[in-house]
Amino acid sequence: MKRRSLLLAGAGTAGALIVGWGLLPPRSRLGRADSRADADGRIALNGWIRIAPDGHVVLAMNRSEMGQGVHTALAMLAAEELDLPLARIELVDAGADALYGNVAALVGGLPFHPSDSEPGQETRSVRTGRWVVGKLARELGLSLTGGSSSVADAWEPVRLAAATARAQLLGAASLRWKLPADELSVADGVISHTGDSRRAHYGELVGTAVATPPGPVQLKPREQWKLIGRAAPRIDLPAKVDGTARFGLDVRLPGLVYAVVRHAPALGGSPGRVDVEPAMKLAGVERVVRLGPYAGSTAALAVIGRSSWHARRGAAALAVDWQPPPAGTLDSNSIAASLDAAARAAAASDEGLAFYRRGDANLTLAGAARRVEALYRAPYLAHAAMEPINCTARVADGRVELWAPTQVPSFARAIAARVAGVPESNVTLHVTYLGGGFGRRLEVDVIGQAVRVALETGGRPVQLLWTREEDMTHDFYRPAGAALMQAGLDAQGRVQALKITSAGDAITPRFMERNAPGLAGPLDLPDKTASEGLFDLPYDVPHQRIAHVATRSGVPVGNWRSVGHSHNAFFSESFVDELAHAAGRDPVAFRLSMLEGLPRHAAVLKLVAEKAGWGAPLPAGTARGVALHESFGSMVAQVVEASLADGRPIVRRVVCAADVGTVVHPGIVVQQMESAIVFGLSAALFGRVDIVASVVQQNNFPNHPILTMAQTPRIETHLVASTNAPGGVGEPGTPPVAPALANALFALTGRRLRELPLL
Repeated sequence: MKRRSLLLAGAGTAGALIVGWGLLPPRSRLGRADSRADADGRIALNGWIRIAPDGHVVLAMNRSEMGQGVHTALAMLAAEELDLPLARIELVDAGADALYGNVAALVGGLPFHPSDSEPGQETRSVRTGRWVVGKLARELGLSLTGGSSSVADAWEPVRLAAATARAQLLGAASLRWKLPADELSVADGVISHTGDSRRAHYGELVGTAVATPPGPVQLKPREQWKLIGRAAPRIDLPAKVDGTARFGLDVRLPGLVYAVVRHAPALGGSPGRVDVEPAMKLAGVERVVRLGPYAGSTAALAVIGRSSWHARRGAAALAVDWQPPPAGTLDSNSIAASLDAAARAAAASDEGLAFYRRGDANLTLAGAARRVEALYRAPYLAHAAMEPINCTARVADGRVELWAPTQVPSFARAIAARVAGVPESNVTLHVTYLGGGFGRRLEVDVIGQAVRVALETGGRPVQLLWTREEDMTHDFYRPAGAALMQAGLDAQGRVQALKITSAGDAITPRFMERNAPGLAGPLDLPDKTASEGLFDLPYDVPHQRIAHVATRSGVPVGNWRSVGHSHNAFFSESFVDELAHAAGRDPVAFRLSMLEGLPRHAAVLKLVAEKAGWGAPLPAGTARGVALHESFGSMVAQVVEASLADGRPIVRRVVCAADVGTVVHPGIVVQQMESAIVFGLSAALFGRVDIVASVVQQNNFPNHPILTMAQTPRIETHLVASTNAPGGVGEPGTPPVAPALANALFALTGRRLRELPLL
C-alpha cells in the first residue's frame, strides 16, 4: 500500500477517533462468563454462549436477519465448534454490549488495492492498517448489519467462543469423573467416556464448566467440519412459511395506536401553517404531532389514529401550507449535467482526490498508439424495500422500548435516547425481522420520529409507518454519478494507461453527519465508497490515475446494496469491454491477459466462461456479455445471454461464478447470488429516480418497476472452492450484472449503452 493510501485509510475510517484511542485497553471479543443463572436457568460461559439446563445452547445474535440467512450461518459456526445439532441452537438478541460490534465492516472500509491486499500477499502497510482500524472498531463496538460483513466478522469470535465453551464443558466432565480429558468425546452435545457408560449433556455440566479454565483452545480443523460447507435447514424459514415470523409491521402490543407520517412534497421542504380540523373530524383520528428533523429526515407531521387506516386517512386530510426547501430547487437533469462537467474538468486538470496512482497515466495516454474515451452515467436510485418503513415505540417512566426492523442497533438506541432525553441505558431495543434492507434500514430517522410521537401518547405504544409513496419520495438515495473513462493502448492492443475521473456525492460523510454527528468530524474526509469499483480494479495496467470529485448536490444520499460498486462496476466493466473491442480481442481472453498475479480473479472468470459455454454458438438474435468484479472480499463473474423483443432487452440466462472464500452454507450463497442478480437487473433495466423542482417523480412500483417473475431469467450459480476466510455474500452478486447485460447488448446490436437504466 502506498503512503497516500495508508493516510486515506486512517483518515477515512478512523477520523477523529484516533484521539485518545491509545488510552483504551484492548478487550476480548469473547466476553465474560457469569455463574449466575438467568430467569430460565441458563448460565453464560462467555459473552456469546449460554447453556440451558436441558443442554440447549443459547447464542447471542448480533446481526439482523433481512432474508440473507445470517442467523443460520452464524448459528452453524457455533454448532460446528460445539459438536451440537443446529436445531439445538437458540438465538437471542445480543444486546448493546460493545463486544458485538462489527469489526469487519469498518476494516472493510479501508481503501486497499488488490495488488497490495490479496490474502497471503498483504503488504506490511495493509496489515498495519487493518490492525489499527480493527482495534478502533473493537473499542467503538458499533453494532450494524451491512457491508456483507456478518460472516466475515463472526468467523473467528463466534467459533472461538463456542470452542472455548466446549473446552470448559469437557474440563468439567473431566473434573467430575476424575478422568483425563483425552478419554472423553463429544457428540450431539453429549460428553461421554469411551470406557464406560458415563454420559452427560451440556446442561448437566455447565454449573461446573463456568468455573473451569478452558486451557489452550484449538479451533476444529477443516477436515473435521460436519456443518460448515454443507446445506442446512434455514433457522428463519419455518416461521416465515407458517406466518409466525415477526417483522416490524407485525408488532402488536396492548393499547397500541398507529401513526402515519406526511412530509412536504419537495425534498427539504417543511410544514408551515397546518389546519388540523379536516383530519380531527374523521373518526378514529386522535392527534396530530409536529416532527422535527431527526437523523437526516426533514420536519414533518404525524397523525395518530386507532388503526393505520384511520391514521392514513387523517394524514391525507391535513391542510398544510408547505414551506419550500431553504437550499433551493433540485433538478436531477441539472445535477447530471453538472456531474458530467465536473468529471471532464477534473480530468483535464488532474483535480479530484486520486485514490490510486501508478506510473504516469497522462504521459502514457499522450503517447498511446490508440486512445479510447467515454463518459458513463448512473441515476439516483431508491431502495424500495418491500416492508414499508416503520418502528414501534413506547415511552414511559423514563424508559424507551423499541421494536424495529433496523440494521444499526447502536444508532437506533442513540437517536431514541436523544429524542426522549434519557440515557442510552434506558433504551431497550427488540430487533425484528427486516422485510428487506438494502441499506435503507441503516438509517434511523424513522426511529427518532416514532419516539417523538410516543412522547405524546401517554405511555401507550405507537407504531409509526410511512406509506410507500412517502418512502420512495423521501429516501436516502444512491447518488447519481458520472465517470470519464480514458485509456491508452499500444500497437499490440495492450492497455498501457488507464485514467478514470468520477464525480458524485460522497455517502459516508453525509451518513455520519446525520447518524453519528459526534464522529463525523468538521471536514469531508475521503470516502472510499465514491471510488470503490474503480480505484481497486484488479487489472494489471502499468500507468493509472483513478480519482474522484466529491460533490454536494443537496439530494439526501445513502448506502444502497453494494454501494459504490453498484454503479462503478457498470462504468469499469463496460469500459473494459470497449477496450477489448478496440484491441480486437475476445472479452474473456482480454481480461485474463491482465489478471496475472491474481489467480482467484482468473479462476472465477475461467469458470463462468466454461459454465456459460463462452464462444459456443447461440440462437440467432441472442448474444452474450461478460463482467468480472470484486467487492466486499469476494470475486464474482457473470455471463448474461440477452436478446431483443420489439427493441427491448430480454435477459434469457445469467451464469454466475463466485469465489466468496470459505463457504459456510452453499445454499444461502446461491440464494444471495440469485437475489442480487434479480436486484441488479431490476436497477439495470428500470431503476431511476428523477427529481423535478425538488419533487421525486417516482413514488410506487407502477412507475418504479422491478423485475417480474416472468421477466426473471434462468440463473445458474457456481462456487469456486476456497480455503480463504469468508468474504461477502449478500452484495457482491449485484455489481457485475448491469455491465454484463450492457456488454451483451453491444454484442447484439453494436450500440454501446453508457447510461443506466438500459431501457
